[in-house]
Amino acid sequence: MIGQLRSVVIDCPDPRALAGFYAELLGLPLIEDNSDGDDWVVLGGPPGHLPRLAFQRAPGLRAPAWPDPERPQQFHLDVTVDDIETAEKAALALGARLLPGEGEGFRVYADPAGHPFCLCWD
Repeated sequence: MIGQLRSVVIDCPDPRALAGFYAELLGLPLIEDNSDGDDWVVLGGPPGHLPRLAFQRAPGLRAPAWPDPERPQQFHLDVTVDDIETAEKAALALGARLLPGEGEGFRVYADPAGHPFCLCWD
């Protein structure tokens, strides 16, 4: 092993707003000591403790356009849920939007900045 995953970093126009969305969606706390104002915002625990998500300001970001290969998703998160209907309602209330691409055991959504993510169930 060369190293351990420190953070998954997501570029976005408004890091604090997108971090708030994922804090509610995943139940991860904001780590203000590891954040830098509104340009770099961290959720989770200290480095080396997972899960950990960081959000950095990227002015002029071209959001992914699912499933258009000209503007690929760049990354996505799979989030396991107990009840898809309840989870979907909560995610939509936070600002997510449903995207095409539902499959067996998952549905695809976009976060408020346009990044795709999946709600998954067994």
